[in-house]
Amino acid sequence: MNGSIAAARRSVFGRLDLLADPTRGRLLALLDRRELTVSELCAVLQLPQSTVSRHLKVLADGGWLASRPEGTARRYTMAPGLDPADRRIWQVVHAQLATEPAAAQDAERLRSVLAERRSRSQEFFARSAGRWDALRAELFGRRADLLALLGLLDESWTVGDLGCGTGQISASLAPFVARVIAVDQSRAMLAAARARLAGVANVELRHGELEALPLEDAELDAAVLFLVLDYLPDPEPALAEVRRVLRPGGRLLVVDLTPHGREEYRQTLGHQWQGFSAEQIAGWLEAAGFAGVRYRTLPPDPDAKGPALFAAGARAVRAGRTRPRRAATAGRRTRREP
Repeated sequence: MNGSIAAARRSVFGRLDLLADPTRGRLLALLDRRELTVSELCAVLQLPQSTVSRHLKVLADGGWLASRPEGTARRYTMAPGLDPADRRIWQVVHAQLATEPAAAQDAERLRSVLAERRSRSQEFFARSAGRWDALRAELFGRRADLLALLGLLDESWTVGDLGCGTGQISASLAPFVARVIAVDQSRAMLAAARARLAGVANVELRHGELEALPLEDAELDAAVLFLVLDYLPDPEPALAEVRRVLRPGGRLLVVDLTPHGREEYRQTLGHQWQGFSAEQIAGWLEAAGFAGVRYRTLPPDPDAKGPALFAAGARAVRAGRTRPRRAATAGRRTRREP
């Protein structure tokens, strides 16, 4: 900003001079709390581009406007950081402009410009409704919607990724919560998770078994068991242990296989179970001290070759009917993965 403009801004008369031109006042009225391009402003004001651009430059140099590039165009809006003096002056000027006949005409033409924007979107969807899902997956990936929904999580939470494997779930959760504690009994899996999560500051890896978690009582706000129960000879003690490390009211999400006939998974994947029914999961969770169990079969991925998955959610409400914890849990704080 050159010295003369800076001096003008320091003077109330300089501020008023910037707004003295009716065109600049109309421009600011259009750009107050909305973004418009030069061509859209020309359409509303019925003025040539050279005139509109000249006034935009004066306002931008005076600190009244902000802009950003978008493709080959540039979008303008009123500067969000106006100082209080400028804001008070603008409120007075705006109130006066609103009574002028030109204000009503500008508002009507602005509605037409915005309607044209909307019609372009509507035309696209009219042409593309049949292929929108495929197009969105091609542009943004099949998991974009699911990953975005993680933004609904409470940003203050500590979440346990229990049986974390190579850390894919932890990597997805980390941007949306305060802390992730990832636990696995396989040191090879933890090594892979450490490589994946290098540089992710809010994920902590710990070595331990699900039946004897290296976590304090009520340390977690939420916990995830993603494709884990199939590998446990007896899931009940593990679920009781998860209840111990969840605070009262904490949430548990279990994702695993629905009942299936793939006997070969015992050999190829090391599974102990051939999926789980809703009744089986609900019984185990309620016995462990959970309530509000919801079991939902997930829609199949067209590219997936395995059995259907379910998602079961529950809320920790009380201490469950548990077996005595093994003596190994006494040293859980020393078993944290370095």
